[in-house]
Amino acid sequence: MPEADFHDYVRGRSDVVPEGYTEAGMRVYRHLVHLGASQMVEAHHPELRERLGEEAWQALIADFVRQSAWTSHFYGDLHDEFLAYLDRVQNT
Repeated sequence: MPEADFHDYVRGRSDVVPEGYTEAGMRVYRHLVHLGASQMVEAHHPELRERLGEEAWQALIADFVRQSAWTSHFYGDLHDEFLAYLDRVQNT
């Protein structure tokens, strides 16, 4: 399924560039998704990024994006999914 391949690449679940796309273009999509997620999470939890430091913050955002069950097209809905992600991570 091409759409699933696209989403898997953008979320970092796969490094296989979906058919019909260029690697450079897909890297841009992935960057924008991670940037948007980072900005929205930081808007709700500004102290978290500072406390973690840049390397751990980027790892947290990458893991969140990769593991999230987020399906909304709106970044504003990301906060609830981030809280659910934290709950899942803490309980594993």
